[in-house]
Amino acid sequence: MKVADIMASLEKKHGNEKEFLQAVHEVLESIEEIYNQHPEFQKAKIIERLIEPDRIFTFRVTWQDDKGEVHSNLGYRVQFSNAIGPYKGGFRFHPSVNLSILKFLGFEQMFKNALTTLPMGGGKGGSDFDPKGKSDAEIMRFCQSFMTEMWRHLGPDTDVPAGDIGVGAREIGFMYGWYKKLARENTGVLTGKGATWGGSLIRPEATGYGGVYFVTHMLATKGMDIKGKTVSVSGFGNVAWGAAQKATELGAKVIALSGPDGMIHDEAGMTEEKIEYMLELRASNNDVVAPYADKFPGSKFYPGKKAWAVKVDIALPCAFQNELNGDDARELIKNGVICVGELSNMGCTPEAIAELQKAKVLYAPGKAANAGGVAVSGLEMTQNAMHISWTAEEVDNKLKQIMENIHQQCVKYGTQKDGFINYVNGANIAGFMKVARATLEQGLC
Repeated sequence: MKVADIMASLEKKHGNEKEFLQAVHEVLESIEEIYNQHPEFQKAKIIERLIEPDRIFTFRVTWQDDKGEVHSNLGYRVQFSNAIGPYKGGFRFHPSVNLSILKFLGFEQMFKNALTTLPMGGGKGGSDFDPKGKSDAEIMRFCQSFMTEMWRHLGPDTDVPAGDIGVGAREIGFMYGWYKKLARENTGVLTGKGATWGGSLIRPEATGYGGVYFVTHMLATKGMDIKGKTVSVSGFGNVAWGAAQKATELGAKVIALSGPDGMIHDEAGMTEEKIEYMLELRASNNDVVAPYADKFPGSKFYPGKKAWAVKVDIALPCAFQNELNGDDARELIKNGVICVGELSNMGCTPEAIAELQKAKVLYAPGKAANAGGVAVSGLEMTQNAMHISWTAEEVDNKLKQIMENIHQQCVKYGTQKDGFINYVNGANIAGFMKVARATLEQGLC
């Protein structure tokens, strides 16, 4: 396999899908050497098969607002590979959603899910619908229309979506209720459900919790502890909330968070009350963090600034793809950052990753660091199948073990001759090898 040849072919077919091409290129660069050591992979054209999804569903979603006006949005589901289990990956509702973004997310999800060691394939879906400013009734009508198109392609052993940006417990509830009505069965086909109707405890916090657990293992390779370290996070949804909560619990000080409108710098560090306020900001559907500074005296709001402008030990991108660029990375390095953990999917640009690795900063890609969310989704699937419910402590202990296992896989495949751990290579190779072997062993299917 030659990366340049594969990318040239892919660009010819999908030249306008920049996010997808970026994700594929990163993986191919990591696995090229080990792939070429396996002639059986080349003979079966494994990589040519894995870079194209099994299928893509595209559909119109028509819904009515509270004033009676009719609207139409586009809906998608990308099913990438079910070689190791049913398709698994969230629904995202955001105006930026397009096929390129969902293909990149589904491609990443395929390897991320493999890293968890749980039997889950890769998929992703969503719509360009914007929940911002919508009433609960409008969101319910949209979710029901979306699920009317989607339900026949889902199933507990076929495809099990979860939430993502713009899709929280409210949206999952509306979609699950409608699925249950149409399918006439109660099979736990969505994860991220409410705790009273099949959901797993600590699922909303899981991505953030898992990311912080992963960071603690990274720091331990350098003989360091997270206690006493300063942290910045982007976003204020479930991921950032869970990360801030767990980092604070483990003795770190979260001093910066950012949103589309700017950055909050809180030198005193976040408290339980401040962390809970992040959920109020999210629930407002206004996409702003400025009110934080009004509510908590001593904190300052900087319009248009990112959380990466503040001097911290640990930076945790928790919002969108490519949110931390080369300039941001250089600013963090200049300020002495020790560790950057992607809790968003592909949160750093290729230039940022190159800068961080050149400076020997501990850096973990999203497919490793943010796998805690889908890991607990997998645990929710297990609980549903067994008709049981584990305690929060039981789920948390399993999550800790899964994140430790993922870290071990990254170290195994990513440790270089000079001792530096390239977590990008480690995660990509470990995830790819599992999916590739499963694909090979199942023949042409």
